[in-house]
Amino acid sequence: MAKAKSFQPVTLFASALCLFSLLAFAHSKDSHFLVEGEVYCDTCRSQFITRLSETMPGAKVRLECRTREDGEVTYSIEGETDEKGIYHLRVEGEHEEEICEVKLVKSSKPDCEEISTEGWAKTSSRISLTSNNGIVSDVRHANPLGFMAKKALPECVPVYKEMGMLPTSL
Repeated sequence: MAKAKSFQPVTLFASALCLFSLLAFAHSKDSHFLVEGEVYCDTCRSQFITRLSETMPGAKVRLECRTREDGEVTYSIEGETDEKGIYHLRVEGEHEEEICEVKLVKSSKPDCEEISTEGWAKTSSRISLTSNNGIVSDVRHANPLGFMAKKALPECVPVYKEMGMLPTSL
C-alpha cells in the first residue's frame, strides 16, 4: 500500500506535464500576438526621445513579416496610434522563420513628418513573433519610432546641455 501512494504523485506529475505540453502545442497552432509600441514627434531632431518629444495620436504604422531567403512579404497589418500615441496590432499566427518589423507609414502632424534614415534613427522596430522564444506573454513591445519635426524647437538647446551633449558655456 505504501508503494501505491508514492507512485501516485509521480503519475499525477507526468499526467500534468503531458497535459501542459498538449495545451502549449494547441496554443502554438492558433497563436496570436499583440504588438504594442509608441510613435512620437522628435521635436529636437535628435533622433531619440527627449523630454520635449511629443506623442503622435493618429499616426499610422505597418507591421510586415518577410521571408529570410528572398524578403517576400508573408504577413502585413496596419494600425493607428491612440490618443496617447500608442498602437496595438493583433497579429495572427506563428512567424518564427520570418523577420517581422513595425514601420512608420504616415504622420498625423504636418510639421513633423520626416522619417530620418541617417544617424541613430531607426525607420523600423524588429519584433519576435513566435511562442518558441521563451517569452511567456503574447504581448510584444516594439521600440519607439519617431517622425522628425521640420525645425528643432528653440528649447532643445537647454535640453542638450542638461544631457551633457553641449558645452554648458554656450
